[in-house]
Amino acid sequence: MGFFQRIFRWGKSEVNSAMDSLEDPIKMTDQGIKDLESDLEKSIKALASVKASCITAKNDLEKAKQDVDDYQKKAMTFVQAAEQGKISHEEGDRLATQCLEKKSQRSRDLPQLEANYTRLQGQVSKFEDTIKTLKAQIDKWKNEAKMLKARAKVSEATANVNKQLAGIDSTDTVAMLEKMKEKVTEQEALADSYLEIAAASGSADIDNAYQALGGGVEAQSELLALKAQMAETKAISSGSAADAQTVSNAATSELDALKQEMAAQQQTASADRPMQQADQAPME
Repeated sequence: MGFFQRIFRWGKSEVNSAMDSLEDPIKMTDQGIKDLESDLEKSIKALASVKASCITAKNDLEKAKQDVDDYQKKAMTFVQAAEQGKISHEEGDRLATQCLEKKSQRSRDLPQLEANYTRLQGQVSKFEDTIKTLKAQIDKWKNEAKMLKARAKVSEATANVNKQLAGIDSTDTVAMLEKMKEKVTEQEALADSYLEIAAASGSADIDNAYQALGGGVEAQSELLALKAQMAETKAISSGSAADAQTVSNAATSELDALKQEMAAQQQTASADRPMQQADQAPME
């Protein structure tokens, strides 16, 4: 128990001061708990052994008390048998005397047996108290170890976050980002160059295949068809011009006829005017 108390005091005094280097205290605490559990197992085995001895001592004490009672009863039985004439007085006294001697012997053993049983009972009680204390301490230190580990994880995570927020590792991070950016730019340029090469190769393949399939002959045929279409368009345009000339001539003829008709009307009007004046004169 003194060793366990020293461990406990050490743990209580070192927990706060060892927060910056928790790895070793955690391992030592775990090892201390394992040692306690091993001691607890040994104590349980010792308790079982002491309990067995205590049970044996109790049985011996009860057996001795029972023997004292039995020899007392036997001595009385022999005396009564002699008085009843079942055996002689001499035989009865001899047997009764032997029983009383054994009774006296067993009675002398009773104090020692009772003391042994009492001592073992005390040891059992002491071991039981020790085991209870060990179990309580182990449970307590296990909980403290869990809390210590949790605090270690939280403190480590907090330290890492604080380092990142403080920009301690920003230089390395920026450098890695710049390298990544350069790498991505190079890959994009390489992809574009492959695309241009593939496009040029595709166009050349198309032209070669077209020429192989007689693309030149087809172009000549299209040229002839274009010339024929232009000639037809020209002919249509010529016909339209002739029609326009015909329309223009017809319009001119109609204009001349209109002019002649208007001249005739003017002459008729001029011939009628003197006659009207002659008719109006006598009225004045």
